[in-house]
Amino acid sequence: MTTRGATGSEIGSRRLVERLLRSQEGIVFLLALAAFVLFSATLPSFLSAGNLLVLIRSVSILGILALGMAVVVIARGIDVSMIAVMVVSVSWAFVITRAGYPFEVALLIGAGFALVAGIVIGALIAFGEVPPIFATLAAGSVIYGTGRTFFFTLEMQNVPPDTDWFRLIGQGNFLGIPVTIIAFGALCIVVQVVLSRTRFGWTIYAMGNNPQAARVTGLPTRPMIVAQYAISAFIAYLAGLILASSAAAINARLFNSTMIYDILLVVVLGGIGLNGGHGSVRNVILGTVFVGILLNGMTILNIDYTIQNLVKGVVLLLAIVADSLVNPRDEQTSQQGDL
Repeated sequence: MTTRGATGSEIGSRRLVERLLRSQEGIVFLLALAAFVLFSATLPSFLSAGNLLVLIRSVSILGILALGMAVVVIARGIDVSMIAVMVVSVSWAFVITRAGYPFEVALLIGAGFALVAGIVIGALIAFGEVPPIFATLAAGSVIYGTGRTFFFTLEMQNVPPDTDWFRLIGQGNFLGIPVTIIAFGALCIVVQVVLSRTRFGWTIYAMGNNPQAARVTGLPTRPMIVAQYAISAFIAYLAGLILASSAAAINARLFNSTMIYDILLVVVLGGIGLNGGHGSVRNVILGTVFVGILLNGMTILNIDYTIQNLVKGVVLLLAIVADSLVNPRDEQTSQQGDL
């Protein structure tokens, strides 16, 4: 059957595009597809095996960090201390190993530090009622300053020798698939199951939708806030280990980079609103793919780092404006201290 000369497949394609254009997710998907096609056609090295491998690995690490941020944002919070927790906990684990501790024990100590940092931050927000944006911003500076003062002095901490199994995490393949992709995929499944199939996840959405109603109905909102930031910190630690395994080192200068804005860009651009209460792992994957393609393309084009930051800033600002239009703030979301 045809309509005005159009075939059934053409009509179906047109309807699909129209449906995609009605949602932020659909628009971002089309933009990601367009960027991929554009870079593939104009940049000969974009589709090379080496570049795609770099793209996949970098996207995986960014996506893992975005998963931790998403858990907090869905519950109407924000965590800008993730990079500080990541670099300090991983760097300290490497320093402890060189001091004579078994590598496995050092990794457990690093994980413990990350969890304690997340719990303290969550407690400040839950029981001290400090707005998340200020609590995590200040905590990030304190964590980084403490690490550089008492734990390590060198910015670059190399992966300890004789840890070949650890290097395989960031550089190895399983059945032809990079282990980093497998780790990202596995964590996506875990987070999605927690958010959609457990009481913990349902409570996170309830807190994001209406925090006061969640408290009135007896939900353990304060312990939940602490748990969310502990999870975010632990996921940041895992991402740091994968990053260090890929590069054979961890650089503390990442704390002063724009990486935290890249994470927020992934979350907001993917469709997880800053007002909380909605979003899923699917949004994180979508935002991760688009941001990864964008960053990789600009890097191949040898665009100046300052210009790249400008582009990312503009995209983030547009994403926040779009989020505000799609999810307007109401009496609950406009209260001071939401973020």
